Amino acid sequence: MVTHPTPPFPSQQQPMPGHTAAMQPVPDHGEKSYRGSGRLTGKKAIITGGDSGIGRAVAIAFAREGADVLIAYLDEDDDAQETKRWVEDAGRKAVLVPGDIQDPQHCRAIVDKAVSQLGGVDILVNNAAHQASFHDIGDITDQEWELTFKVNIHAMFYLTKAAVPHMKSGSSIINTASINSDSPNPTLLAYATTKGAIQNFTAGLAQLLAQKGIRANAVAPGPIWTPLIPSTMPKEAVENFGKQVPMKRPGQPAELATTYVMLADPLSSYVSGSTVAVTGGKPIL
Repeated sequence: MVTHPTPPFPSQQQPMPGHTAAMQPVPDHGEKSYRGSGRLTGKKAIITGGDSGIGRAVAIAFAREGADVLIAYLDEDDDAQETKRWVEDAGRKAVLVPGDIQDPQHCRAIVDKAVSQLGGVDILVNNAAHQASFHDIGDITDQEWELTFKVNIHAMFYLTKAAVPHMKSGSSIINTASINSDSPNPTLLAYATTKGAIQNFTAGLAQLLAQKGIRANAVAPGPIWTPLIPSTMPKEAVENFGKQVPMKRPGQPAELATTYVMLADPLSSYVSGSTVAVTGGKPIL
């Protein structure tokens, strides 16, 4: 039986956006465990936030299922290079695109690069996110509120709008929502609000794109052990991270990979407009 790290974790804090190697314990992205079976052979995927955390786990899984991957990320070059190494180790092509997805022009450039360097777009995973913790609404600046919406929901719109014209019937859009979509953490007010918007955006998008044969779904993770945690949460919250769900531990990024693969798989052709909860036993109803 596989065992996973449980809290309490060592005291640790990082500056945003955080880096994988500095985490204790280092997250599991499926480097040793994920085994592909050709479910995405020949597909071309864009993954935002693909340098680390959930994005890295999805990139590894997609590559081992036969997909080429464009990894969009902010500026975490060391993490991105490591993800690229794993994709190429699986025999697939990896394209790295650093930059800030707050900029709609950059979002369009990501899609253009996927088309020119991968040969198309079959799967779009909108995964990149910004979050920060605040105990008082007065502490959330206007700039922080706007930043959270620009990264988490505006960029999703820009990327989707740019990608759809290149997508054929059978393509898939997968958006990373959150348990906060259903059960908002008050100290993550801006983040939780955007995650609710993502779930709503996904539900409407699925209906809008159904006639094109393009599916849209969301994944709602619970507490997942990624660099976002030590770089955006108070020390006490990091030390006890994941303790609040029934499994009493955070999920590892590797534990989400199969959900993204399922939603990207053409065999899931009747699954659209859904939100799949990966929450360690805490229900989303």
